[in-house]
Amino acid sequence: MSAIILDGSMVHYEALGRGRPIIFLHGWVGSWRYWINAMQIASTSFRAYALDLFGFGDTQHDPLRYSLDRQADLIKRFLEEMGIGKVALVGHNLGAAVAFSYLKQWPQTVDRMMAINWPFDYASIHTRMRTAPIPELVDWLGGRTPDAALSDAAKADTRAVAASMADIQANANLFPEIRGLGVPCLFVYGPNDPGISIPSQERTEALPGHMHQINLEGTGHFPMIDNPNQFNRLLTDFLALDSGLSPRELQLKEEWKRRVR
Repeated sequence: MSAIILDGSMVHYEALGRGRPIIFLHGWVGSWRYWINAMQIASTSFRAYALDLFGFGDTQHDPLRYSLDRQADLIKRFLEEMGIGKVALVGHNLGAAVAFSYLKQWPQTVDRMMAINWPFDYASIHTRMRTAPIPELVDWLGGRTPDAALSDAAKADTRAVAASMADIQANANLFPEIRGLGVPCLFVYGPNDPGISIPSQERTEALPGHMHQINLEGTGHFPMIDNPNQFNRLLTDFLALDSGLSPRELQLKEEWKRRVR
């Protein structure tokens, strides 16, 4: 296990590979652990990091740091301590919300971003997702997810979940603030996710040119686990785009044409 002390708090992370940096950020149910397969694939060309956010996994529980902005500060401080410059971010629901909070404050440090099953607004989050205890969510959302991938879910501080949910409810203007920054962003959704609703076609079609959405057929709350081969192909293709190119360029590949709304 690797750890770093940031402003007096212990932050757990794991790292693989060499090359340009990419950071994986987990969601409300789980920890860095369910990124292992994606990290292994990315590590052939990238230095892949996966962090446990405050209140999750083996990172310190600190209720004063559970807001989205304070979690984003974790990312900023981690990059500074590790000597990392421009970075690619991959975030899953909560992790995507933290990444967007980071992007809003330091857009010049983000090369590209993938947001997986991100709720565009609070209404997109199922009521059960907002209120059920973590063990119940593991059973509900996990589906065919191997137990080992979510083995750290029980370590989550429910206050961290509640604080981030409250922030999403309060920050309705987050997306309007980031859509004009010009950072390439790919939205990925599992159509069978019971916890997070897929954006309407109207909202999808209104995305600016540097943003794009792809739905991975047959996947649910954890696309990276439900169909790792498909997810990892998409991740590899997205990371292979030249810096600054829109993820809409992925449409040039027949593999993804069939999956674009």
